[in-house]
Amino acid sequence: MVLWLPAVLAAASFAASFALAAPSLTVGPEGAPTAAAPTPGAPVAVASTSSAAALASRPGAPLPRVTEIRIDKSEHTLELVAGGEVVRSYRVAIGPGGPGPKRHEGDLRTPVGTYRVAGRIKGLFHQFLIVSYPNEEDRRRFAELKRRGEVPPGRGIGHSIGIHGVGGGALRARAGAHKETDWTLGCIALDDDEIDEVARRTPDGAKIVITD
Repeated sequence: MVLWLPAVLAAASFAASFALAAPSLTVGPEGAPTAAAPTPGAPVAVASTSSAAALASRPGAPLPRVTEIRIDKSEHTLELVAGGEVVRSYRVAIGPGGPGPKRHEGDLRTPVGTYRVAGRIKGLFHQFLIVSYPNEEDRRRFAELKRRGEVPPGRGIGHSIGIHGVGGGALRARAGAHKETDWTLGCIALDDDEIDEVARRTPDGAKIVITD
């Protein structure tokens, strides 16, 4: 999948500006309540007796290759799936725009749907896995909303959605604690060491399923 240069530049631009503003963000511009604050800290333990999970837990064992990433917005969790089995789970921060699919640019919602890892940008929020938003369903929804006059003037469908870390700047000291607030522009945020593991284990093209 080709990553258009404007999307890369837009992502880099909002990263540079948002890194300073993000710590003060607590709710969306419409006053939408954020989800219950997740507990910061280490990855959430996954109870499983499966072969894939058992392999992943053995010291020095090769890590199974991830085929799917599952993100639950209401639970604030991201799960790595290998061979149909969950092998790792993390707490995440998302956008403060509330439940439901992303409607348009600037609504601060994390999308809902099925996507792919469309590439990666090292150095953007530490590491940035590009989510292939918008998909065809997102485009159809946006066209209908625009037809009904429910898209603010000048707003597009949105772009530059990703799974990323914290990176430098004002957010660097907030590892773990940043998950107490939904602060992204619609992305999914992990700690830097967590996005390193996710990126290392997940190839481009892997499925991403985001649910409410």
